[in-house]
Amino acid sequence: MQDFDTDVIIVGAGPTGLMLAGELRLAGIEALVLERLAQPMRQSRALGFSARTMEELGQRGLLESFGEMGVIPVGHFGGLPLDYTVLPGGHFGVRGVPQAFTEANLTTWATGLGAEIRRGWEVTGLTDDAEGVEVTADTPEGPRTLRARYLVGADGSRSIVRKLSGIDFPGTAATIEMLMADVTDVQVRLRPTGELGDAGMVVVLPVGPNTTRVVCFERDAGVRPTSEPPTFQEVADSFKRVTGDDISGGNAVWLSYFTDSSRQAAAYRKGRVFLAGDSAHIHMPIGAQGISAGLGDAVNLGWKLAATLKGHAPEGLLDTYDTERRTVAARIIANTLAQRSLYLGGPEMDPMRAVFAELLAYEDVRKHLVGLVTGFDITYDAGAGEHPLLGRRLPDFAFTRENGATTAYKTLHAGHPVLLDLTADPAVAEAAAPWADRVDVVTAQARPEGPLAEVDAVLVRPDGYTAWIGAGRAGTEGLADALSRWFGAASQN
Repeated sequence: MQDFDTDVIIVGAGPTGLMLAGELRLAGIEALVLERLAQPMRQSRALGFSARTMEELGQRGLLESFGEMGVIPVGHFGGLPLDYTVLPGGHFGVRGVPQAFTEANLTTWATGLGAEIRRGWEVTGLTDDAEGVEVTADTPEGPRTLRARYLVGADGSRSIVRKLSGIDFPGTAATIEMLMADVTDVQVRLRPTGELGDAGMVVVLPVGPNTTRVVCFERDAGVRPTSEPPTFQEVADSFKRVTGDDISGGNAVWLSYFTDSSRQAAAYRKGRVFLAGDSAHIHMPIGAQGISAGLGDAVNLGWKLAATLKGHAPEGLLDTYDTERRTVAARIIANTLAQRSLYLGGPEMDPMRAVFAELLAYEDVRKHLVGLVTGFDITYDAGAGEHPLLGRRLPDFAFTRENGATTAYKTLHAGHPVLLDLTADPAVAEAAAPWADRVDVVTAQARPEGPLAEVDAVLVRPDGYTAWIGAGRAGTEGLADALSRWFGAASQN
């Protein structure tokens, strides 16, 4: 028997890696996170997350740790105003939650479940074989080698895991650049949803009691020939050329930039190595879709890795991580590129803006675009079935079970598959009995109101997506097939 230091090594202690570590620990899988930075980042590229991510955090009981959070009901698509409440629960994003705060909460959750984080560990090499993956790293104590059954690269757009694995990262190079500075001691008019002018576009929003974030796109500036952050003078000069406002008297506490470079890994899996988050896909940051896509990757991959390590995963389950999440990221890349052109294009885009403005008069179009940006429209292949919620996210709803009132999302806190019996039909539990070691059956005392009012029972994956829906005379037809497809063969005990 081979010696392993842990079940899964995760490279990168950002939101994606931390979320994955917590998901694995919920399932009882050992998870070790290696992070090259000696201390957590205090700066925050992302300042919130999407409506769907808010649901995913709610499914794990994590929202309370964030305290009071405001949401942005009205946002835009490519600069064109759009009311995101056209979908129930929809919003443009959670307001003013710094990425550093998100990471701190996820760190507390994951380590509280038993995940280990080793900081100052910079991965320098890896080899994988049929049984596991060996990782070498430079550490504060010198070079070290670790062995795990699986490795996940969640180490950002310049992922060393992706490079060492030889996975290509095709896509488009940067054509525009947006400079960013967090500035103190400055008085400048806020533009929280952006302001477009002839020379470019700026976003100005508060990020702390005495700190303002300034983001500036200068139409004729092009892309700097460096990967280094801009100087504050460069940001101030660009901002003045675009707006006429002088911020040079302020003090920058953080400087960064982003571009419209859009890439997707040629494979999310190579042997026992996986990619997640920015390691697997990058795009222009619009609508908090980047951090949200990474967290979505984590909740999709975590339960599948756990089932495989426990020995009851059906054949091909791990491959569905690539097929499901690749489609999600491809749509994000497409919509962010479309928004870039609409928002930041010059006068040549005016006809396209006019057409989009006409289309937004139709409710179906508004719902489609909101679903696209929020992630509410993500649909996975769940086999045969006609119910509109099949393969889609489970909306939350309240109901009463034998031990009192609860909600659908509370039943997912443990990270287990859940079979919700909404009519107290004994046949449902009986049909699922051979999977009782891995699927929780939850029975409602009365049929709940809401989006599943006409549903008799629903099988929910640990990531909150429906895998089977029973309604009407069909009873439990197809339930055993769905249980086998997603959660493995029935127990013989």
